[in-house]
Amino acid sequence: MKVAYVIFAALLGLSASNAKRLVGKPSNQRDGNQGRVVGGEVAEVGFAKYQISLQGMFGGHMCGGAIISDRWVLTAAHCVFGYNPPYLRVITGTNVFYEPGATYEVQEYWTHCNYDNPAFHNDIALMLLTKPILFNERTQPISLPVKPLKDGDELILTGWGSTEFGSGLSENLMKLHTKFITYKKCYDSFDGEMPAMTEMLDVGHVCTFTRDAEGSCHGDSGGPLVSNGHLYGLVNWGMPCAIGLPDAHANVFYYLDWIRKVMSGNCRSCQCYASNYPFITKTRDVEEPIKV
Repeated sequence: MKVAYVIFAALLGLSASNAKRLVGKPSNQRDGNQGRVVGGEVAEVGFAKYQISLQGMFGGHMCGGAIISDRWVLTAAHCVFGYNPPYLRVITGTNVFYEPGATYEVQEYWTHCNYDNPAFHNDIALMLLTKPILFNERTQPISLPVKPLKDGDELILTGWGSTEFGSGLSENLMKLHTKFITYKKCYDSFDGEMPAMTEMLDVGHVCTFTRDAEGSCHGDSGGPLVSNGHLYGLVNWGMPCAIGLPDAHANVFYYLDWIRKVMSGNCRSCQCYASNYPFITKTRDVEEPIKV
């Protein structure tokens, strides 16, 4: 499942910002750049009860996401940024994105105030639904993390993205077992192969890697990365598809303060959050969140 975010940067010699204009967008059924998990396998029915398909009002899978309560869903900011909330639909309770178990409308969404500042950073969003999700044997929320990951921790990534570069969406939900690597290892991997891409990476990302030909791809954006029943990541970007470099995901543990403040309603404006919960700038040496 490697996300279509920076694919042509190296091939065409483009800057990160120009590469983003080419491929940094959600998938659509009518778009050739769609995708599914690369190197994964078909998930059994009910495997990822927290998984959602984010779609437009006329259907068509755009992104993944994760249910964290009866009215709140987490996804990547680039999946919703620029859309009017009434256009968006959240599909739950299914392993086949065009066969909804249930459909919910989006009342409002919040992207992180520093989304894309700098480019490719703080790529996380919260969606508030117009009505509560009905939980059942195929639809359940996923818990937020309570501690950071350790190097080598196993995670599961799920999504309807491409199984290879340029292919269409997977009809069935796919799953991939992968592993967490530290920020330093992730940084060094890109620094050795594609140094310009290190500017897109910071401690607000969770990186995963197992081997070449395993990873995320177009259509997996916003999808959940889970370990031991807790949500640790949301697919952000990578070098599609599974070409031997890590995938970068929004680090849910890092953004816990922001998530809780938005959900509580106590601090939803950018002015409020900037004055009370500023984020650190990029640093290569920090492994865990720091408040300043």
